Amino acid sequence: MAASPDLQKTPLNDVHRACGAKMVDFGGWDMPVQYSGILDEHHAVRTAVGLFDVSHMGEIEVRGPQATELVDYVTTNHAAKLKPGQAHYSGLLYETGGFVDDILVHKIDDTHFFLCVNASNQEKDYRHIVARHGETAFEAEVEFASPRYAQLAIQGPLANETLQKLTGTDLSAIRYYWFTDGEVAGTPARIAHTGYTGEDGFEIYIAPEEAPRLWQEILNAGREAGIRPCGLGARNTLRLEAKMALYGHEIDASINPLEADLAWIVKFDKGDFVGRAALEKTRAEGLKRKLAGFEMKGRGIGRDGYEVALNGSVAGWVTSGGPAPTLGKNIGLCYLPISSARPGQAISIMIRDAAVEAVTVETPFYKRPKSAGKSA
Repeated sequence: MAASPDLQKTPLNDVHRACGAKMVDFGGWDMPVQYSGILDEHHAVRTAVGLFDVSHMGEIEVRGPQATELVDYVTTNHAAKLKPGQAHYSGLLYETGGFVDDILVHKIDDTHFFLCVNASNQEKDYRHIVARHGETAFEAEVEFASPRYAQLAIQGPLANETLQKLTGTDLSAIRYYWFTDGEVAGTPARIAHTGYTGEDGFEIYIAPEEAPRLWQEILNAGREAGIRPCGLGARNTLRLEAKMALYGHEIDASINPLEADLAWIVKFDKGDFVGRAALEKTRAEGLKRKLAGFEMKGRGIGRDGYEVALNGSVAGWVTSGGPAPTLGKNIGLCYLPISSARPGQAISIMIRDAAVEAVTVETPFYKRPKSAGKSA
């Protein structure tokens, strides 16, 4: 079936359809949800290597003598502490402390930052940054750069050896959450040692017109390793096992980083930033709720939006839930009152009006072996 003309398409749309991928509407984008099957793709990433088209993600660039000051003002983490070639996870907040988006900040140099933002939020994020910039006198320019980039993610324990075949850049020298500009298969590429799967891997940013060729080059390079093209279905099961937040689920405008168990991306000691006053008030008053992980004890899956009960009374809701293929369990994330958001708490997930037993557990649910990839 042809894609709706109203949906946005990545440069690889024709490739996905020619390969028989199952396509879905994902936040206004026509995207592959699976190729060979979610379980097959999930296990390929955990044990070998998978390739994802993530060209729907957005890119925003900030340049100028005070680019650092602007990025530090509009984000929660401390951009000034980044070294050239280093990246970190951060948040864009409203004045209320809720999330505009969660983002990756890459520091090219003191006058140039490269932000990777969520697909459905990219235009909103750009407008937000421009508006906040207008409140300051920082000497910097903000560019909506998404049309200039396609993005591919190569993830899994064999990602390094697969991508290394196509580049002269020594990938082993790029530490986790660092990046470099080089070439992949003869085309300029920003090579970032990051990911959204809980496995080792790389995300490469390239010109859109090069994406179809590089997609095939990477599949060819990974054939001996058992590479699989992967869709959004496996991306979701992988990130859930690793407890990585998904905008619209774990985080949104009504949820702040402290509640979302993301206090580590908020640096109060760096000075003023958008949302700081609201977060300081939350800290002073004390958290009322917090994100917690759970696993099902009874039969059933705690799906997104299901109510969570404590002692027979509804006390929270499931943000993400589903099978954990690596662990052989049904798992999920939910918001609970702060006093109950700790491992070992008995809870019930309301599935079709029936209370099904579950228990809160330590997160992340899955951690890759320490030997698989370097940490920052």
